[in-house]
Amino acid sequence: MIDSARLLSDLQGELTTLVADLRTRVDTEEAVREPLEAEYAKAFDAGRTGRTFAEWSEERLTQVAVGWLLGCVFVRFCEDNGLIDDARIGGAGARGVQAKAAQQDFFATHPHLSDRDYLHDVFRRAAALPGLGGVVGEGSSPLWLVDPSADACTRLVGRFRAVSDDGVLVHDFADPSWSTRFLGDLYQDLSSFARETYALLQTPDFVEEFILDRTLDPALETFGLAATKLIDPTCGSGHFLLGAFDRLWRRWQEAEPGTSVRVLVQRALDGVWGVDLNPFAAAI
Repeated sequence: MIDSARLLSDLQGELTTLVADLRTRVDTEEAVREPLEAEYAKAFDAGRTGRTFAEWSEERLTQVAVGWLLGCVFVRFCEDNGLIDDARIGGAGARGVQAKAAQQDFFATHPHLSDRDYLHDVFRRAAALPGLGGVVGEGSSPLWLVDPSADACTRLVGRFRAVSDDGVLVHDFADPSWSTRFLGDLYQDLSSFARETYALLQTPDFVEEFILDRTLDPALETFGLAATKLIDPTCGSGHFLLGAFDRLWRRWQEAEPGTSVRVLVQRALDGVWGVDLNPFAAAI
């Protein structure tokens, strides 16, 4: 079961350490710094920032660190809930054993690589699956811009495999309802940069429901289920879209109880659209 408060507390501490590690690599390794300088130059030339490289890079490195942390959270959530066949980061019981065995197999094949390369492999495998490409895929997630040190990645793997004194996994992401709302809340609370720069603040459930009662439901009555689509032009990490999807999904179930679940899910997905300035929030 997900302990959101403990997860946030642990990852906030890890975020500080990870940003410091990334900063050290940028300051001391030219090959690491060059891609970041190239992105800064594009942003500056396009008028998207007027800050110095030092100021801009500090915020960007925070986003990169958040990307690494949430990448691990996303994969663990999918592993713990059976959405990924083979566990590779961690898990309870046999899944944890399986993840450690996968890591050992990786190093047996690639003895000269590190845990950083192992996590790259984990993320690439996950990105090839439906739904995860936009969150951990190259070209989508900021985690690919700057790599932490190998030691930092070893510590990160350990963080997601940690057990308490009585041998219980500290962070268990199993959830029978498969609720992903905690991911948007975690991003909001973990990243002050995202919260301040993009005004990222999740809408409370009761406010979301109040607004959908007075917008989506009347639209459905007016235009009909098949013709109704919803767009949220400032969707953030998508709480309104999740609520709207749930309503459309239930309506399709009521309208066509004999139709394949996959078909009805896709119809509900086709009815919700979101736009946001923050691509990582939209990916979530």
